[in-house]
Amino acid sequence: MAKAVTPDAISVILANPCPDSSSDLPEIIVQVLDLKPTGTKYMFMANDGKMKVRALLQSALSSEVTSGNIQNLGLIRILDYTLNDIPTKNEKFLIVSKCEVVSPALEAEFKADLKTEESGIVLKPKQEMAVESEVKSVVSGFVLKPKQEVMAKSAAQIVHEQHGNMAPSARMAMTRRIHPLLSLNPYQGNWTIKVRVTSKGSMRTYRNARGEGCVFNVELTDEDGTQIQATMFNDAARKFFDKFQIGKVYYISKGTLKVANKQFKNVQNDYEMTLNENSEVEEASNEPTFIPEKKFNFVPIDELGPYVNGRELVDVIGVVKSVSPTMSIRRKSNNETCPKRDLTIADETKKTVVVSLWNDLATNVGQELLDMADKSPVVAIKSVKVGDFQGVSLSALSKSIVVVNPDTPEAKKLRSWYDSEGKDTSLAAIGSGMSPSTKTGAWSMYSDRVSLAHITSNPSLGEDKPVYFSIKAYISYIRPDQTMWYRACKTCNKKVTEAVGSGYWCEGCQKNEEECSLRYIMVVKVSDASGEAYLSVFNEQAQQIIGCSADELNELKSQEGDRYQMKLKEATWAPHLFKVSVTQHEYNNEKRQRITTRAVAPIDYATESKYLVEEISKMKISK
Repeated sequence: MAKAVTPDAISVILANPCPDSSSDLPEIIVQVLDLKPTGTKYMFMANDGKMKVRALLQSALSSEVTSGNIQNLGLIRILDYTLNDIPTKNEKFLIVSKCEVVSPALEAEFKADLKTEESGIVLKPKQEMAVESEVKSVVSGFVLKPKQEVMAKSAAQIVHEQHGNMAPSARMAMTRRIHPLLSLNPYQGNWTIKVRVTSKGSMRTYRNARGEGCVFNVELTDEDGTQIQATMFNDAARKFFDKFQIGKVYYISKGTLKVANKQFKNVQNDYEMTLNENSEVEEASNEPTFIPEKKFNFVPIDELGPYVNGRELVDVIGVVKSVSPTMSIRRKSNNETCPKRDLTIADETKKTVVVSLWNDLATNVGQELLDMADKSPVVAIKSVKVGDFQGVSLSALSKSIVVVNPDTPEAKKLRSWYDSEGKDTSLAAIGSGMSPSTKTGAWSMYSDRVSLAHITSNPSLGEDKPVYFSIKAYISYIRPDQTMWYRACKTCNKKVTEAVGSGYWCEGCQKNEEECSLRYIMVVKVSDASGEAYLSVFNEQAQQIIGCSADELNELKSQEGDRYQMKLKEATWAPHLFKVSVTQHEYNNEKRQRITTRAVAPIDYATESKYLVEEISKMKISK
């Protein structure tokens, strides 16, 4: 049986980028070119012989590819889609959410100038197709099917019967087209999404120059596992706070999107959503719900260094090497105890890292892992924080997800590596090369040693990702009138804001505290023989430079006299070893370097002398 590509199919799609319903679509048959996987989905080029457009098959269609139904060079009939703009590239991107297979792979890429049978466009697949008794004719490239039997009921009657007894959410599902989260962007018009609430923050108050207000946010996940954070302020927050319940599925429309602030985002999405009082939120009741696909973006253990003490959460996967018994940790904030359990995991980079599980994760999943630790299970953990304990360590949060022996390609590959060679391989802790010494708290300060001029004279450093160097320099100036600290939560060290009434609100802990502490965040000027530069310095490193805590320095500042100025002066013109990272940031539409101190230590002159002798020896050899 001959199979046909719809003439000008891509033009039809471009002219109708967001159809209201699949029933309004003409028949659209395209050829699949350059089919390749991307995560759990597949990308391809949709071809009609004249034009091509980049396209993506939603993860629900991935099984059609793996089973061999959808093939490269094959034909598919597109039943539902969304066409997105890519403003930065001036391109279109087609997201196929529903399709059916028309033909397996053809002999070659279809081109419109190949015409047969009365100017129709017909190509045959590789396999010989049995001739069916059903009569079909090919006219101008379209496969014409016999007229279907006339139904006794009219279309209006059928639609009325389908809709009449449905709940509002079900009617919305029938009448409005559901967009996958992956297809949304700020340049889009009307859209409706179907999502599950996977995390919900508490209602919190704030005060600014415009007065007082309230805000809360939720994390939403669609059926494909794509996540987005939605935020609501004031009237919208009060309207939707009780409506949104964790675990329930909702239809949402009339929201707005903007580019996510990467410094504060908690989910892997380039955009964040805002809902106002006019947004529509309808619970998807009286219909089948869904369990979102768990999507991971794994970071290899040996690449965790740049994430240390950062805001970005990471996903990891590893083979469990050991599991500790449950420990009881007493919190300083409220003197209460909470359970904790440590796992040590390893991956193909031959590095290990310790992951701390807390509360229910420690007692439930942690106990499960302890019971099967002798079998070395594979564990995937989503949304963990990277800390600097023992160089590099991981800590689970309340929103973290732990999956034991996941059925993913990464887990199968890791299991194969461990069984074949990993279990007999010598493994090293990721923090072993940068662990703080017990005396100085210094990282390895003698790797990648450069001068300040090397950094400042190369403005492109850190454009793609942070780069790390060691420097030896003097603190030459500390501006006394700068903002040198911030109010921090005593439990998690995150910034707190003044709560309505009294106390301080912590976003990380989602609660009010009566007291807070001060933590350094300051800029210092350093100099060496080649030049000078400004370094951003945070709490632990600043304490080593200043010689006291931020609370103590604040106390000196509040006292009469010049003790505050003298304390800063004492810290200048003292030599230090610094471990720094170099990144790029924009200020007033201008790219600038940001040099951040990651570790600081006083100079050990014996070690420094040995280092200089080695460098001199290298210079002699090179000559």
